[in-house]
Amino acid sequence: MPDSLLFSPLAGLFGLLIGSFLNVCIYRWPRDLSVVKPRSACPGCNNTIAWYDNVPVVSFLLLRGRCRRCAMKISPVYPTVELLTGLLFAWFIAFDGLSLAGVKDCLFASILIGLIFADLETRLLPDEFTVGGLVAGLAFSFFVPLPPTIFGLIADILRIHPSLRLMSFGESVIGAAVPAIAMWWLGWIFEKVRHKEYLGFGDVKMIAMMGAFLGLTGTVVTLLIGSLIGSIGGYAWMKLTGRDPATYYLPFATFLGAGALIVIAAHGGITNWYAQLLR
Repeated sequence: MPDSLLFSPLAGLFGLLIGSFLNVCIYRWPRDLSVVKPRSACPGCNNTIAWYDNVPVVSFLLLRGRCRRCAMKISPVYPTVELLTGLLFAWFIAFDGLSLAGVKDCLFASILIGLIFADLETRLLPDEFTVGGLVAGLAFSFFVPLPPTIFGLIADILRIHPSLRLMSFGESVIGAAVPAIAMWWLGWIFEKVRHKEYLGFGDVKMIAMMGAFLGLTGTVVTLLIGSLIGSIGGYAWMKLTGRDPATYYLPFATFLGAGALIVIAAHGGITNWYAQLLR
């Protein structure tokens, strides 16, 4: 049996634990609370949750989605985050094996899941995810090479020959800077013309973070997919709930995060297809 298939279930179990920690981050970081202490407690009765009631997914099922003490309903978001993280960890390790590429994909997916659900709940994107993820993405570019599409072209024009690691880092920097600056500029113009905020600075930092992980081409593809999901899904949601499109603020980061998860889950397939279209 290949090592990737052997370690994939273990990665899935580890992903469930990371998903449980992400739930803590999603709730506490937007509220400027520590993720270290105090221990998790029921918001209904304020009793500390015992370890056996905090087992990812399993405890939710055994307790039938309610607190053991006060029977308050537990949000299904918690097991959803845990299960999604576990499945993605298993998927990435099955494809990449125990490698830095697999670790990078798992970390990136964790950050995206954290941002997706933080945006859904609070419309806030904690710097711990965005800025911390930006630093992590730039650092990983030295060890998990990005295709030097744009930076490679610039290097050829300037007739310089940097190392593979510097080429990858340059692509990561371009991927972080160009889409973020472009989206900030478009948002600024929209706000001046329509007198309505189109894009928050948290969204810009999230785009920069994604660019550091994906490079420019991957980020452009992510923006296209995220915008498509937002256009279709957002319009359908507003119609179903009777929201006013003129005043309702769509969770743009949620759509971006979903687009990025699709891109990395496809393991370069969508990005390569898009790059071939441009040739």
